[in-house]
Amino acid sequence: MPPYGPGDAYGGGPYGGVDPLAGMPPLADFGRRLTARIVDWLIIAVPLFLLSLLFGGWDFTTDGDSWEEISEELNTGRQWLYSLVAVVAYVGYDTIMVKKDGQTLGKRWMKIRVALLNDGSVPDTNSSLLRAVVLWVPALICCFCLWWIIIAITILTDKPYKQGLHDKVAKTVVVRVR
Repeated sequence: MPPYGPGDAYGGGPYGGVDPLAGMPPLADFGRRLTARIVDWLIIAVPLFLLSLLFGGWDFTTDGDSWEEISEELNTGRQWLYSLVAVVAYVGYDTIMVKKDGQTLGKRWMKIRVALLNDGSVPDTNSSLLRAVVLWVPALICCFCLWWIIIAITILTDKPYKQGLHDKVAKTVVVRVR
């Protein structure tokens, strides 16, 4: 038996019932999704980096030779504030843009969009926020490289909807724009 109930958005498709993707555009390929994500990351990362320099976010004057110096730099209150600002910026950007029309700027340029799995509509605020939180918070708070590897593996191995963990939680898919 599939892990999802018959009334759930995941209940159709190859396990019986109506496929939720029937009538929707084709799923977006991984290359388009990755390119869009890199563009979106840069759209937020560049201004955050410049703000960090302006407000003294990183201290580049240390030698950086010892783990103690690196640890002390990362554990300052200023760094935690910068991390909080980064989380708010990335989650806010993703939530607002996806809620608006299913597309961030990167997705718009790559001609893809986020759609609710059950009907293909633009995700509501709750789905957009949940998707953004699961996508960005672990990456920005604790495990940047590892989290992106996990997300990529889940997208590449998920059948039949190519969902990352963030898509599964929000019950969304990423489709090409016609």
